[in-house]
Amino acid sequence: MEKEIILAKYGEMALKGLNRSIFEDVLMKNLRRKLRKYGKFRLTKAQSTIYIESEMVNVDLDEILEDLQRVFGIATLCRACVCEKSMEDISCKAISYLEDDLTTIDTFKVEAKRADKLFPLKSLEICAELGGDLIDAYPHLKVDVHNPEFIVTAEIRDQYAFIHGADRKGAGGLPVGTSGKAMLLLSGGIDSPVAGYRMARRGVQITAIHFISPPYTSDRALEKVETLCQELTAYCGNIAFFCVPFTEIQEAIKTHCPDGYFTIIMRRLMMEIAQRVAAKEKCLALITGESIGQVASQTMHAIACTDAVCKIPVLRPLVGLDKTEIIETARRIGTFETSTLPYEDCCTVFTPKHPKVRPILDDVEKAQGKFDFSEMIEKSVNGTTLKIFTVETN
Repeated sequence: MEKEIILAKYGEMALKGLNRSIFEDVLMKNLRRKLRKYGKFRLTKAQSTIYIESEMVNVDLDEILEDLQRVFGIATLCRACVCEKSMEDISCKAISYLEDDLTTIDTFKVEAKRADKLFPLKSLEICAELGGDLIDAYPHLKVDVHNPEFIVTAEIRDQYAFIHGADRKGAGGLPVGTSGKAMLLLSGGIDSPVAGYRMARRGVQITAIHFISPPYTSDRALEKVETLCQELTAYCGNIAFFCVPFTEIQEAIKTHCPDGYFTIIMRRLMMEIAQRVAAKEKCLALITGESIGQVASQTMHAIACTDAVCKIPVLRPLVGLDKTEIIETARRIGTFETSTLPYEDCCTVFTPKHPKVRPILDDVEKAQGKFDFSEMIEKSVNGTTLKIFTVETN
């Protein structure tokens, strides 16, 4: 039986120059965390590739590959057969290893990647010899270099050669944890989980915060957001989830502030609380799922009024996307169905009939100044609870 491993090849982190080892170490750590639930694996790195070898037998490499496609920092992955660095062993292994694929197609081509320049044959010579051996073994095959049904790849590396079929596309981006830490304002909607995913793809370690308003929001609404947080760990890694009691503040806004400013004041107070929790967690920024013009609280004027209370950057990775684009991503990463469950979050509580679409900061500050929220903010911060969601339980 041929020995199989997984080849995980770098994306843009291969261009990181002298800092590349930092990115590689974080990627290796993230891969080990992802693989832990499957058993023991040996990971080694060389030539912009991580070699992933199971220390067990009868592992489902296809299942593992599918899971590893969610690890940021990897451009492509594939199952590969390990060969000795001789054309005889490469051809022999290719004929047997790729049998299931080669017996079901009519056209193919061979591609060779010769990283070891001491190998006696050049890339075109490897392709010609291996292609001829495959045609001898499977006479029905024809070579089509322009539009083949199947591509056979031979890679000649430092210690071994490898044979494999098509690469699978990886998640790309940068390894989570290489770009600092930020706090995601996670609602129960479609947008904020996608925002967390997109920032994690840029290497940001995600911490999440959610606001609850019982009895106006239900336990099912909180369970829905916790499910979203768990679903995000497939891409974002382990997530610390903070839950903030917000009922008293929302009731005070409703009682003391003009109706049209309810949503913008609510978001400003959320930002103030999130910043305090973020500071304790050493987060460098906040993340929201806002998209320009999607709702009244996401106009340029409203965003400016919200940002006025922020002392740290607010990252809005969806700011230029439309709803269709956001939904497409939510479906692809597996959060859409949970996001559309009919349990509303506190952002929909006390929604004004006529919210201010173009609020002016002075007017917002005067409206908010009608009541002193400082004690309530402190109470909410102190009442915040923490729950950890991990990759291992995904």
